[in-house]
Amino acid sequence: MAEAGPLPGHDFIEPGDDPKDAARRRAGTALIWLATIGLGAVIALQALDAAGILHLGLDNWRPTLFAYLLWAVALGYGLVLIRGEAGRRALFILPAVLFTVAMAIFPTLFGFSIAFTDWNLSSFAGQKFNGFDNLVQLFRDPFYWNALGNMVFYVALVLVEYAIAFGLALLLNAEIRARKFWRVVFLIPFMLSPVAVSWMIGKSMMEYRFGPAARLARWLGWDSPAFFTDPLIAKLSIEAMDAWVSIPFVMILLLAGLQALPREVQEAARVDGATAWQSFWKITFPLMLPVSITAIVLRIIFKLKLADIVINVTSGGPGGATDTVSSFIYREYRDRSNVGYGTMLAMFYLVLIVVFITLLLGFVSRRMQRMT
Repeated sequence: MAEAGPLPGHDFIEPGDDPKDAARRRAGTALIWLATIGLGAVIALQALDAAGILHLGLDNWRPTLFAYLLWAVALGYGLVLIRGEAGRRALFILPAVLFTVAMAIFPTLFGFSIAFTDWNLSSFAGQKFNGFDNLVQLFRDPFYWNALGNMVFYVALVLVEYAIAFGLALLLNAEIRARKFWRVVFLIPFMLSPVAVSWMIGKSMMEYRFGPAARLARWLGWDSPAFFTDPLIAKLSIEAMDAWVSIPFVMILLLAGLQALPREVQEAARVDGATAWQSFWKITFPLMLPVSITAIVLRIIFKLKLADIVINVTSGGPGGATDTVSSFIYREYRDRSNVGYGTMLAMFYLVLIVVFITLLLGFVSRRMQRMT
């Protein structure tokens, strides 16, 4: 028996292959591409004009803003043409995506455009494109590499902060008296601003003549307790203040993880005769690894932004011993008004952070898969 086929002279058309729908999808795709090309062209012309390569007389970035708004409208309409009802649903999340692009991605691209210019606010020459001169200067800048080396030191001490925070979390998770009161007490440093801490502790309590910490050090036998004159002591003092502010954050994450652990497993280990150390090392610590990794990664990200305490207490001294990359970039802007070079320092540091965090998360993910 012959199979039924399409009528002679007529093409068999699936419901999804309606010529009108196909034409609408092509129109939506073309609209999005044309709007994207137009936006890219406006941004490129604006950047070339800002760098001084072209002289178009554009005094501000308003043309790019208008082009971005038109691109957003074209994108929304194009999605509706291409995806129909699904495109209409996508319009509800489109404002959040566009806001992220406007507030995060575009400023980053704008920063990269400034990084390749010679722009000093104290000069009357204005902004000029200088190619890779800022990058070459960066690689030859020993103070910047010194600040990067200090960041390695500060980041390595995150593991010490984690150990202290874990001990405090275990203590506050135990059945002790006034447990809720102590939880609030240990959270107080996290409620304070690092700027306030730098003045309250670094400038007052650790003041080498009349500060309480200096008096206590003299009473213990330290003849000249100057916390910020010796490079190593100054670096450890900065770390101590930053750790005092930040350890409660790690502690509260670990405490939440400890309270979520199944108590039946720990009770079974106790019944089997496991000691407190065996119960911690064989049960509690492995179960806490996901929370621990999250807390450590977040703390490393915050540590990489360390600047306010250094700026207020030591300004990077003595001799750059306590300098961080952020504090060094801050002084490049404030003291030298060197916007172009300072932006290159910041963009290079951003790339290093992205690469480092990506490699760290990849390493942690592989280790977790092996352990599980």
